[in-house]
Amino acid sequence: MRALAAFVALAIAGAVALWLLTAPSRLDADIAREMEKPGDPHAGEIVFYTGGCASCHAKPDDPTHLRGGVELKTPFGSIFTPNISPDLEDGIGRWTAQDFAASIYDGVDPEGRHEYPAFPYPSYRNMAVADVRDLWAFLRTLPPVKGRAPPPGFSFPYNVRRAVGAWKLLYLPRMAPPETVTVADTAEYGSYLVHGAGHCGECHTPRDFLGGPIATEALTGAPMPTGKGKAPNITPAGLKKWSEDDVETALSTGFTPDGDVLGGAMGDVLRNIGHLPKGYVTAIARYLKAGR
Repeated sequence: MRALAAFVALAIAGAVALWLLTAPSRLDADIAREMEKPGDPHAGEIVFYTGGCASCHAKPDDPTHLRGGVELKTPFGSIFTPNISPDLEDGIGRWTAQDFAASIYDGVDPEGRHEYPAFPYPSYRNMAVADVRDLWAFLRTLPPVKGRAPPPGFSFPYNVRRAVGAWKLLYLPRMAPPETVTVADTAEYGSYLVHGAGHCGECHTPRDFLGGPIATEALTGAPMPTGKGKAPNITPAGLKKWSEDDVETALSTGFTPDGDVLGGAMGDVLRNIGHLPKGYVTAIARYLKAGR
């Protein structure tokens, strides 16, 4: 009986510890203070297209119509992107700047619930606070749109939001976002774009059976989350036959060195890149070829 009681007590203690460890985190106090400063909506528009927000949240013919509702098919079921327009009822019009930052950095919504990592906050955690602040300022200039997305089509246990907390314990990278980042056409800034707002690894990095990225194989290519096609290897080894100019041309025009055309999900990426300053594309190309 003593052994059984000890086992039960240990099991209860373990369950309580796991429950506490998987609780949604609170936004870092320093970031919260920085988010109170005014953002630049013009700079935020560039962040908007760098992050590909319209690809998942907007109508194909109007990148500012952020009603959401796009179905994202995953190995665990379908999830539908939310309305991120400033609508007070269906969108994020009642959110505060801190609410937005908590979503971007921690994957936590204003109700204190974990967000599913189909939203690429593991990459967005690398974004500078100034970029997040500017993005928030830009989103607030867009028109409010009515309409809510359907709930996720996940079955048990993937429909248990608290379980996402366990996933975060395993896969969410440590966060140390810079306050600001200097924009330049350098490989260093390209790395910032690729691993931050550009979230290239979300498609180009292979994942394990729990959907977690395999960090040691970053950007080496992976099956598309939809199950159709494969995102190629975009490390220097995968691009060894391409020059830096080839990479920049492909990102700017969609044409590869052998005359092929980038299609599928990259079509959305190219539409977003078309809104970016040329220096951004140069920086990305330099980083992908240099790998540092």
